[in-house]
Order: sequence, then structure tokens, then C-alpha cells
Amino acid sequence: MTAPVSRTWEHAVVTGGAGFVGSHLCTALLAAGTAVTCVDDFSTGRAENVSALLDRPGFQLIRANVAEGIEVDRPPDLVLHFASPASPADYLRLPLHTLETGSLGTRNALRLAHRSGARFVLASTSEVYGDPQQNPQDERYWGHVNPVGPRSVYDEAKRFGEAFTTAHAEAEGTDTAIVRLFNTYGPRMRGHDGRAVPTFIRQALDGEPLTVTGDGRQTRSLCYVDDTVAGILAAAAHGMRGPVNIGNPAEITMLELARMVIDLTGADAAGTEIRFIDRPTDDPAVRCPDITLARDKLGWEPRVDAVAGLRRTIDWFRATAEH
Repeated sequence: MTAPVSRTWEHAVVTGGAGFVGSHLCTALLAAGTAVTCVDDFSTGRAENVSALLDRPGFQLIRANVAEGIEVDRPPDLVLHFASPASPADYLRLPLHTLETGSLGTRNALRLAHRSGARFVLASTSEVYGDPQQNPQDERYWGHVNPVGPRSVYDEAKRFGEAFTTAHAEAEGTDTAIVRLFNTYGPRMRGHDGRAVPTFIRQALDGEPLTVTGDGRQTRSLCYVDDTVAGILAAAAHGMRGPVNIGNPAEITMLELARMVIDLTGADAAGTEIRFIDRPTDDPAVRCPDITLARDKLGWEPRVDAVAGLRRTIDWFRATAEH
């Protein structure tokens, strides 16, 4: 395994910077001395995610739809394209917006990076693997995706984004990278965004039954947001094109996750129950990253285990009105 590569950036543009992962990226970059321009249309991002940054030197917030264009005051040397609805509840509510952000938005972010001579990093997703027939999934796996199913607006937007990014690098010489993120969780998630971790935590703290879809045997691989951000910035600094998986290979079933949340919140003492509900169409049966490439090339691997990460996330939910 190689040592992590360190690199200093002067000015980064983060699209979707008021979103969950994007806002953590903005915070980390500012802490490292990088000026940050956050671009967000607030379709799913929230002002409170970056409110603590507004008075920080070097931070600028621009409200804009990246599918319509990206205009910034000065050229960046790093463009992190993280604009997109990411939870099923959001992309099913905003299907055309999701597709336009993944296509036109990616084009505009690539153009900004190219004319500025900046490093470009595309936030892709484990969803490009669809309902995989290979487990764990490595970057060579092409995926098993329904191109016209309800989840396709997100899956195909990201797959197109990867193709566009790759073609831009080949045709225009743009300095690009692709990171495939797996099931990131942590503070600043929305309690009603539909993903398992915030849903289970909200339900447990509110004394509601935890709703597990199907029989609960489907798996996910949970990566705490600090680890995800470290992996993204390692990929940006390294210079590799990718794609590269950024995720935690510790696989867990949804039933195990629900029981863990009940235990960590103390909801077991209140007799909180688990209720089984219908499983969504095209819901993947397994999800687990092979992170050999990230370990070998980036010197990166996750450090926060599920118990520690969930405790931090639960503490944040308790301290906010998210439940």
C-alpha cells in the first residue's frame, strides 16, 4: 500500500456543496486552507449545512442550478462535482432534475474545470453497479442495471456522468477523476430522506417501529462521512482517473443495522419493534466495495467502524430537530 498523497489547493468549487457530503467537503477544504466556492440550488441541499461557514474567510455561497451554467468569480484549481439528488426519496421526486444534473450539470462542471486548468472529480456512486451479480464489486465490474426502472434516473445519470467525464479527459485532456461512493452516512443527513441510517435513527428516537424492507437480508456497506471525505480528497490529490471505489467493505444486513440502531439509541428499553414492509422495485440485494485499488493507489481505507460512526450520527440527531 502506498502512502497517501498530499496536495494543497488554492480555490475549490464544490457543486452540491450545501448537501450532505458536499458540505463536509467544504468544511474539510476550508480547514486545509483552501478557498471554497459552494454552488447549490437547494433542491435537496440545505442552508444550515453551510451556515457556520458563511463568515469564514475564503468561503462563498452561490445559489445556482448547475444544469443551467456555473459562473464563479475566479478560476478554481479543483472542481468537485457533487450536485445531484442522492436518496431514492429525492431522485424519485425529481427525476428530470436528477438526469439534467448528471448530464448538463456534469458538462458545465467539466467545462469550468477545463477552461481553468483545474483538477475535476466526479462524484459517482455504487448504484452504477445496479443489483450486482458480483459481490464484492470492484471497479472492473460493469454492473447489472435496469435502464428504465424507477431507480434508473439516478443510476443512469451517474453512469452517463462517468462516460462524459472519461470522454472529456480523452478528447480535451481535462484532468479528471471518478470516485464511486458507497452508502455514506453521518451528521447532516435528513431524517426523512428515505435512506436506511437516518430513517432508522429518526424512528428509534421518536419511539416508532423501525421499518425494514423485505426480509431485511439485503446488505449495504456503511462508510462514515469523514472517511468518505478523506477518500475523495486522496483521489483528488493522487492524479488517478479512476473510477475508484470509496466505501467500507464491512457488509451489514438491513435487519442487523436496525437492531444495532435500536441498541445504540436505547430504544430496546422502550420495547421498540421492527416492522417489515414491502421492498422497493429494483432494490439491490447486496452492496459491498472491493477497495483494493483505493488501498494500493491512494493509501486510503476507512477508519471509523459502524458502532462509532452510528454513535456520532445518533448524537447529532439528538442535538438537532431532525427527528
